[in-house]
Amino acid sequence: MGGAAVLTATLSSGPGTTVERVVTGYLDHLAVERGLAANTITSYRRDLRRYTRFLADAGVRGLAEVAESDVSGFLAALRAGDDEHPPLSAPSAARAVVAVRGLHRFALLDGLVPDDVAAEVRPPAPARRLPKAIPVEQVVALIEAAGSLEGPRGLRDRALLEVLYGTGARISEAVGLAVDDLDRGQAVVRLAGKGGKQRIVPVGSYALRAVEEYLVRARPALAAAGRGGVRGGRLFLNARGGPLSRQSAWAILRTAAERAGGEPAGAVSPHTLRHSFATHLLDGGADVRVVQELLGHASVTTTQVYTLVTVDKLREVYASSHPRALS
Repeated sequence: MGGAAVLTATLSSGPGTTVERVVTGYLDHLAVERGLAANTITSYRRDLRRYTRFLADAGVRGLAEVAESDVSGFLAALRAGDDEHPPLSAPSAARAVVAVRGLHRFALLDGLVPDDVAAEVRPPAPARRLPKAIPVEQVVALIEAAGSLEGPRGLRDRALLEVLYGTGARISEAVGLAVDDLDRGQAVVRLAGKGGKQRIVPVGSYALRAVEEYLVRARPALAAAGRGGVRGGRLFLNARGGPLSRQSAWAILRTAAERAGGEPAGAVSPHTLRHSFATHLLDGGADVRVVQELLGHASVTTTQVYTLVTVDKLREVYASSHPRALS
């Protein structure tokens, strides 16, 4: 007789299949049949012990008596907490629900219950992390701080940050730009996004002026440091005349953030400027479909997360401005 059959026979014997007996059999199955790690078994045991107590408090003794509402009620109790337990975060509650769903599926497959009442109870989704955007004045402070360096590097760093914020480009798109990708006459830039998909994005006057100054006063000096002139016609070059890397671009922004103050330097990334670009456009009345095209998102659903940021801003303005917003 195989291990699963032995467990089934053991659980099926006796006056009834209590929740405790099934939990014991399930944990043995995870350890013996599935070979899960000891730490995982410990976590499952802790979660299922709490589930067993929850069912007992509800007057449920046998697993066949459990209804879907009991499982969903357990999830709600995990999120709410009680006198003995603090409220669980979505990831911790999800782990407990996974253990409970595994228990019920195990019982169904071994013929201990007629239905899997936990099958439709979904673990809670983790809270959506809203994109980080910084105010316009802080963006300006970052750009000014980047341009405060003397010599070609300061002109390059200012131009880079102006392009990142002025176009919403990803860092990989910005450092991958060739000189010919920028059409200064039409005030547009050609960006190569994910999967090589290209898009044309307008460039504002501030970014154009910064790039123009960099091209005239700084890039030739940087290119001269390299062997054989400019390598590959890249727009942004490092101090050795080669293409600027993503890591170097990160360092440029981090240094600018340290000089500018405000947000902690570690909290500001090149993606922060992309998020700020999108959020400030929406704050200014841009249509979400237009922002989708500018960002190069395949789906508008991806872009709509930025509307949550602007709704928060609208809520703050409403609360502070409307005479009957607050009691």
